[in-house]
Amino acid sequence: MGTTQLESVQEPKYWHLKTVLSEALDSDFAVGEVLPNERDLAARFGVARATLRQALEQLELEGRLQRRRGVGTTVAPPRVGVAVATARHGFDGDDTDEAWQPVGCSLAQLPAGVAPLIDVAEDEPVHAVRRIRVAQGQAVAAELLYVPASSVPELSAIEVPSEPARARSVVRELHRAGIEGQDRSVELGSARADDAKELDRLPGAPVLVVTTRYFNAVGTAAVSVATYRADTCRLTFGDAGALEISHDEQQRKAS
Repeated sequence: MGTTQLESVQEPKYWHLKTVLSEALDSDFAVGEVLPNERDLAARFGVARATLRQALEQLELEGRLQRRRGVGTTVAPPRVGVAVATARHGFDGDDTDEAWQPVGCSLAQLPAGVAPLIDVAEDEPVHAVRRIRVAQGQAVAAELLYVPASSVPELSAIEVPSEPARARSVVRELHRAGIEGQDRSVELGSARADDAKELDRLPGAPVLVVTTRYFNAVGTAAVSVATYRADTCRLTFGDAGALEISHDEQQRKAS
């Protein structure tokens, strides 16, 4: 059988360099250590800076490196495990070591990408709840949770004047009203400026965008758009079909 076109394609230089750099990270650098500048690294490995940048970007995507404001490129620490499921979404207001922390809440228009997911009247107010997911002391996700006013009919307009308190109240009322089901999609994206700031990333850094629709007896009760650090999270699916984010070494070997 003749050689196929794919079989004849040579491995890109940056991909080979990525492998070499990965081995160097294991042997020559410690977690948190700042890498030399691009000029020095390119000279050390005898490659063009453009090739080096491609390799560094791939290692960042794989979670081996982090680019930090005012610091440079550092060796990433071990990944943390974060479960993504309704039971762990903080709808009951439970405060744990791994919790969604309310940042703010305002009435807003639905973004174009979210509007088709919620069947609400054009003039119906929607609560936009901003939250940050913290795991092991590290911000790993930023979320915008869109909740139509009809999903939280008992919410008081005056009992929680501050934005974080009102965000917590909206989430708790959503939980009290009842969630009967959900569906979820995951896609790779780039960090927007507001998400990047909250996650200590650079704008455009790779992220995982998890969009979840929550259903009640009537229809869609809320839509969550959560942006997870792609260098921190690995997606796994449990036996029950629940989507989880886990980096436990034992789970990794079993997956």
